[in-house]
Amino acid sequence: MSVHATTSKPGRSRAQKSANRRDELVDSALVTLGELGFARTSLREIAANSTFSHGVVHYYFSDKAELIIASVRRYKATCVTRYDDVVASATTPDELVTGFAAKLAETIVDDAAMHRLWYDLRTQSMFDEAMRHDVLEIDASLESMIQRVLARYAELSDTSLTVPSATAYAMLDGIFERALLRHIAGVDGVLDDLKATTIKLLPRLFA
Repeated sequence: MSVHATTSKPGRSRAQKSANRRDELVDSALVTLGELGFARTSLREIAANSTFSHGVVHYYFSDKAELIIASVRRYKATCVTRYDDVVASATTPDELVTGFAAKLAETIVDDAAMHRLWYDLRTQSMFDEAMRHDVLEIDASLESMIQRVLARYAELSDTSLTVPSATAYAMLDGIFERALLRHIAGVDGVLDDLKATTIKLLPRLFA
């Protein structure tokens, strides 16, 4: 038993080192991808904007699509809990919808580049079948995130959704994507419009 434990440590150490290196590459890639988008980013471009050589990047990721999917997955894994504090702390329907709307506006300011990358990737998956499964999985996790908000609103207001939750998610996602585009374009009043629209729309989805 002692021999097995001793000999397994180097293997675990190498595996952990490899996983850490992969995470570092993903974090580095996110910066470049957020600035350039899918079409304009190559593995060589990512390497040039990181501390890693092109050979190292290619060792861990066979192509650009694999790296981009890994990057978006890593980012979205932290995003899907973004509204959980609002859901947990709200004690009235108005408090929930106001907090949710404020958080939507906040994330557009803080993470515009990453959201832009996500929408770019989602569009690209319509043309690239290899990316489609992963994109659908990520989209499903985002839908679940919104469903938690909707479920809490229904609980606080003692109402029920009048549309399927997938439809409600698509409506809110469309409003968010439009606001993101207008924010990137420098349109005035976008964030206030987003909050006002969300506050007006969300209650109307319930009866």
